[in-house]
Amino acid sequence: MDTIYYGGPILTMEEKSDRPEAVLVKKGVIAKTGSLREVMDAAGSSVKKVNLEGKCLMPGFIDPHGHITMNGQMSLCADLSGCTSFEDIVSVMKAFIEREKLTEKNAAIGFGYDHNFLKEQAHPGKAVLDQVSKEIPILILHVSGHLGCANSPMLKTAGIGANTPDPSGGKIGRIGDSQEPDGYLEEAAMMQVQGSVAKRIKIDLIKMLKAMQQVYIENGITTAQDGASNAMGMKMLKAANTLGFLKIDVVAYPLISDGGKALIGKNKQLVGTYKKHLKIGGYKMLLDGSPQGRSAWMTEPYLGGDPDYCGYPWISDEEAEKYALQAVNEGRQLLAHCNGDAAGDQFLRAYEKALEESANPDKDKLRPVMIHCQTARCDQLDKMAEIGMIPSIFVGHVYYWGDIHLKNFGEVRGNHISPVKDALDRGLCINFHQDPPVTKPNMMHSVWCAVNRISREGKAIGEDQKIDVYDALKAITINGAYAYFEEDSKGSLKEGKRADMVILDRNPLETDVMELKDIKVVETIKDGKTVYKRAEKDCISA
Repeated sequence: MDTIYYGGPILTMEEKSDRPEAVLVKKGVIAKTGSLREVMDAAGSSVKKVNLEGKCLMPGFIDPHGHITMNGQMSLCADLSGCTSFEDIVSVMKAFIEREKLTEKNAAIGFGYDHNFLKEQAHPGKAVLDQVSKEIPILILHVSGHLGCANSPMLKTAGIGANTPDPSGGKIGRIGDSQEPDGYLEEAAMMQVQGSVAKRIKIDLIKMLKAMQQVYIENGITTAQDGASNAMGMKMLKAANTLGFLKIDVVAYPLISDGGKALIGKNKQLVGTYKKHLKIGGYKMLLDGSPQGRSAWMTEPYLGGDPDYCGYPWISDEEAEKYALQAVNEGRQLLAHCNGDAAGDQFLRAYEKALEESANPDKDKLRPVMIHCQTARCDQLDKMAEIGMIPSIFVGHVYYWGDIHLKNFGEVRGNHISPVKDALDRGLCINFHQDPPVTKPNMMHSVWCAVNRISREGKAIGEDQKIDVYDALKAITINGAYAYFEEDSKGSLKEGKRADMVILDRNPLETDVMELKDIKVVETIKDGKTVYKRAEKDCISA
């Protein structure tokens, strides 16, 4: 049945001034925009009329970077996001073990603690986690996803002891001047432990598949990403797609350093083309860690601690160059995790070299993406503009860890995190992400961050990097579509495009900028069908 939407502000995101009175949807496609009369005339004899009653209709939000399968996996973990002390963590983990009836044959996983906001201002190592259990292996993951802590049984299960060296691109915490592990794990070391316990985790596949996308749908997102897909993640996505659980589109990017080529080879039918709601977009590459966790790779040292400490890379220049050339030669888009500016330098060097060496005639059309861009410098943004690289900016860092970045980097570097305005001034097609499950995929919160630049403590962070509301809305709609090569089918309410839409409880362009984060998603519409609708009592009138 044809559907007409009218009776409220409509933002097409084609132009700021483009405000049609109504939109007609036919067979999941935008068939007509214009006056109510024009749209009525274009509709068939059988038509459903939806009165927006003052609410705002705009294109569905597009998540340009996140980990949707990891979001599902976190539904099986203890939630540590509300913990403010070691005591809280011990209490939550004990309750989780009891509730799930876990034994020494299993493993207890927690997610979401942040040492920056714990009373102890430290990571809870094995001495703390052994208080939870000395029999059941326990691993807790930092909110960044890059750090974690294990108890003694977990370290033993993973084969980590005094004689275990730090892995390349990772660090094992030690007790004092000894080599005895203290339970703290960084980057590759943490991933090593995660891999060793996969078979011990009690998995409810159906629960995971249903949970992984729900928070996206509730936040108006109609296209999401699985960045750094592995074999298990692809199995989850394919199962959800086959069973009809996927209600939104998902673009997967296998990790190039971890069997990515083989994974693409096994799923050729998904490369660049949706099958139902799933496709493979290219490769993902990890180059460094977390700035709030002090593992991001910087060109200048962190403040506090070792005066020469700059973090560290995940891989060598030679490996980065090899992977970049592989992606370009295969004609695949490459996403690279770069929080620190040294990691950004490495990506730019590697990609430039790949462009010079590759004989692929389409090598300049691949739209590589620098993910996070927390400490990207202006000269790096210039180079990105020169080679057609897209900055996908985790602008929520301004709020969540802006105060921490001032502490770690000082006033100059700390105020230049998430350099959105500098990127826009260079004509770069910026987009915003929230890196779920690191933070919830709340697009309007990202818009609020980009427009206001305020930290948790209420400090102004880089006021010169503020942008206006419309440009921020472009970053979560049409610009996100561009990053997926889908700007001709998504990202704006244009005739012929897919009817991926969101209804908000008020118009962002006419809302006080300090209230942008309070805007609620009323309804999420994918291909013309409602996939989420908020209870009316939770919405306000426009």
